[in-house]
Amino acid sequence: MIDTHAHLDACADPPHALVARARAAGVDRVIAIGSGIDSCRAALETARAEDAVWAALGIHPHQAGSTEADRLAELRDLLADARAVAVGETGLDFYRDNAPRPDQRRVFERQLELADELGKPVVVHTRAADEETASALAGFAGTVVLHCFSSPHLLPVALERGYYVSFAGNVTYPNASDLRLAATQVPPDRLLAETDSPYLAPQPRRGRPNEPANVVHTVQRLAEVRQEAVPELAARIEANAVAAFGLDGQP
Repeated sequence: MIDTHAHLDACADPPHALVARARAAGVDRVIAIGSGIDSCRAALETARAEDAVWAALGIHPHQAGSTEADRLAELRDLLADARAVAVGETGLDFYRDNAPRPDQRRVFERQLELADELGKPVVVHTRAADEETASALAGFAGTVVLHCFSSPHLLPVALERGYYVSFAGNVTYPNASDLRLAATQVPPDRLLAETDSPYLAPQPRRGRPNEPANVVHTVQRLAEVRQEAVPELAARIEANAVAAFGLDGQP
């Protein structure tokens, strides 16, 4: 089983403890997310130290109005590392609007250009920006992962374009029937699961900090709504992640 999106550097416990607990729960791979250059360096450091961890590196839309937005040359250098398998998370967040929207668009577009240049997939955060996100991605020919999917209105575009759709712990919440319906519509070869640790703990762990071990609860709920067996779905999700992030042959 794999957790395709975890902010290990934002968790209270050290990465080695989180990885050990994940392994004990049957989660043998983790994609650590870097948000901002210092966070990206931390994610890479963990990926180099833990053979179960790879890194996705980017500038978060919340950071698009800060000095992080001027550090894309540093980001490019970090992405040259063999343990860096994706650009992101990047994207648009018009719900919180923690950065000016023009800045968000500019930084998102520059990271899409970077992903295209390096031939890496892009991990996309989108919130209250469905049309703008779809428009920005229209010219991107590479692999797209819609992280922590929470935009059912974006699903038709995602399905048409063959994006990977990743579900986090919020798909397990009692009021998330729209997300569970969306999860039944994603093709088997485009479904992913994640924790978004330390955020969005799944329902059985809700109210506590999230961690990679908890992705088992999200996979179990996805299997229930898709009427599939948990082991088979977990294996398929891991195979999808291997294909999306190019994990085969990674050191």
